[in-house]
Amino acid sequence: MAIQVNIVGFIILLMLLLILLLILIACKPWRFFFSRARSRSSVKSGELERPLVLDEVGVVRDQSNDLTRTYDLEGACYQNEGLLRSPRTHGLVHKQRLPTTTPHVAQGDSLVLDLIADATEEMLVGQTLKHPFVTDHLAEIRRHSRQEDPSAKLKHTLENEKIQEFVPKAVAYQSCLSLEIVSGPSRGLCFNIQSTDASRLPLTLGRVPPSELLLKDSEVSGKHALIDWNSNKLKWELVDLGSLNGTLLNSQPINHPDSGSRHWGDPVELASGNVITLGTTSSIYVHITSPNESFIPFGVGVASDPMALRRGGKKLPMEDVCYYHWPLPGIDQFGLFGICDGHGGAEAAKFASEMLPKVVAAILSDSLKREMVLSQRDASDVLRVAFSQTEESMNYHYEGCTATLLLVWADGDNFFAQCANLGDSACVMSVDGQQIKMTEDHRIVSASEKLRMKEAGKPLRDGETRLCGINLARMLGDKFLKQQDDRFSTEPFISQVVQITQTSEAIAVLASDGFWDVISLKKAIQLAHQTKERYSADTEKSTEKIAHFLLSEARTLRTKDNTSIIFLDFDSTFRVVPCKVDCK
Repeated sequence: MAIQVNIVGFIILLMLLLILLLILIACKPWRFFFSRARSRSSVKSGELERPLVLDEVGVVRDQSNDLTRTYDLEGACYQNEGLLRSPRTHGLVHKQRLPTTTPHVAQGDSLVLDLIADATEEMLVGQTLKHPFVTDHLAEIRRHSRQEDPSAKLKHTLENEKIQEFVPKAVAYQSCLSLEIVSGPSRGLCFNIQSTDASRLPLTLGRVPPSELLLKDSEVSGKHALIDWNSNKLKWELVDLGSLNGTLLNSQPINHPDSGSRHWGDPVELASGNVITLGTTSSIYVHITSPNESFIPFGVGVASDPMALRRGGKKLPMEDVCYYHWPLPGIDQFGLFGICDGHGGAEAAKFASEMLPKVVAAILSDSLKREMVLSQRDASDVLRVAFSQTEESMNYHYEGCTATLLLVWADGDNFFAQCANLGDSACVMSVDGQQIKMTEDHRIVSASEKLRMKEAGKPLRDGETRLCGINLARMLGDKFLKQQDDRFSTEPFISQVVQITQTSEAIAVLASDGFWDVISLKKAIQLAHQTKERYSADTEKSTEKIAHFLLSEARTLRTKDNTSIIFLDFDSTFRVVPCKVDCK
C-alpha cells in the first residue's frame, strides 16, 4: 500500500514539473536578461533588408582596372575594353552638397558597413575606411557623412555663390530660334519661331507633312526630329524621333543607341552656333537670340568634326568642346572664346568649358579688378587665377583636357585680346599683315617643355617622348598622372596683349590639334585671308563659311584627330537677325 502511495506521488510530482517546464517555455522569462545587451549590439531585421548600396551612388568595382589604361599615338587616353571609370562626381556643384555614404558588403558571412566620407574621394585598391556603426543613427549618417568646419563650409559656399551669380539666371524671357539649312538638297531654307508661340510648338523636322520644317532629302525620315522649348530650363531642346539614319548635334549622335528600335532619343539642349545634321547631307545651323540681343561687334565662325572614320575605320569619339560668350554675363565689355580638347573622354573638357567662363566672370565682377585690366591693358592675373581655380575644381583622375582661352575686351574704339593655354591646341592672330602666335606648344618634345623640365632639375631622358604614356606635359585634370610624375604642370602660358584699332585688319584662328597636325600657323592665316576675300560680298555669313572651309582643308589633308575651329574677324560685325515668325 505504501509503495502505491509513493508511485502516485512520484507521478504527480513529475506532472507538476512537466507543467512548470511548459510554462517556462511559453513565457521565455530569460529574454528579459539579454534584451538590453542585444539591443546595443544587433541590427534590426528591417535594416538588414535595406539595400546596402544606394541607387544614386555607383558601386565601386575592381578599381585596379583603372590603373591599366593605354594611350594611343596621338596622346589620347583610352580605357581597355570592359574597364570602368573610377567613381567620382562630375561637373560643378553649387551651394551645399550633401555627400552620400556607400556601405559595402565584405566577403564571408560577417557584415561590415564601411562609411565613405565623400563620394568624390578616390579609394585605393583594398583601402577601407571604418567608422563606428550605430543603428539608431543610420539615416542621419547617410544624410551627413562628413562634418565640415563651419568657417571652411561658409567660405566654400560663398565662393560658389559668387561664381554662380554670373551664370545667366533662369528669368522669364522670350527666346527666338532661327534655323537655316546650310547643306543638302534643301539648302537655303530658313525657319524662325519664338518660345512664346506655344501653338506652333513642338517644331517637327522631317521629309513629309505634317512636319513643319520640310527637308527634301531621301535620307531624312518622314518625322525625323523635333525641337521644343523647355520652360523649366528656359532652353531649346532637340529630340531624335527614332529616325532611320540618325541625328547628329555638332557631329555627335543624339539618337537612341539601338537604331533599329525606332525609340526616341533623350532631349539635348541647343545653343547658338550648334549644327544639326539629319542623315549625312542635310545640316541645319542654329541661331538663338533674346530680345535684348543686338549684335556681336566682330564676326564669329565655328566649325567642328570628329573625323570619326579617319583612324583605320575605327570610330573616333568627339572629345573637343568649342564655346564662346559675348558678352560675359554681367560684364558688358568682355567676352571669351575657347576650345578644350579632352583625352580619356569628353567629360573633363565639358567641365572645363563650363567652369572657365564662370570663374572669369566672377573675377571681373570685381570693379577694381576690371578697372585694373582696362587701365593696365593686361589680364594675365585674371587668366592665371581662372586656370588655377578650374584645375582645383576638377575631380578627374583619369581624364584630362587641353584648354585654349582667348579673352577679348573693348575699351573705347579699340579691342584688346590676350590668350592663355595648356596643351597643344593653338591660337594665331594676324593684325595688319603681322602674324602673332598667341599660344605655346606643351607637348613633351617641344623646346619650351624640355627647357622647363631641365631648369626644374628633372630633364627628359634620351629618347623619352612621353610621361606616363601621354605626350602632353601640361593639361587640366589627369590627377592620377600628376601624382605619379611631378613634371606635369598646370601653369598656363599667357600671351602678350594684342591691340586692335578701328583701322586694323585683324583676324584670329583658334583650333584643336587635329587642325594643326596637318596645317601650319602660317598656312592657316593664308587660307583664312584667301577665303575672306572670296566671301567678301557675303558679310553676314562669311565667318561661318571661312571656319567651315578651314575645317574642310583639314579633312582633305586627312587629319586623324577631332578638329574644331573658331574664326574671328574683327573687320566685320556679327549681326543678329531679328526673329520674324512670318519669315518661314
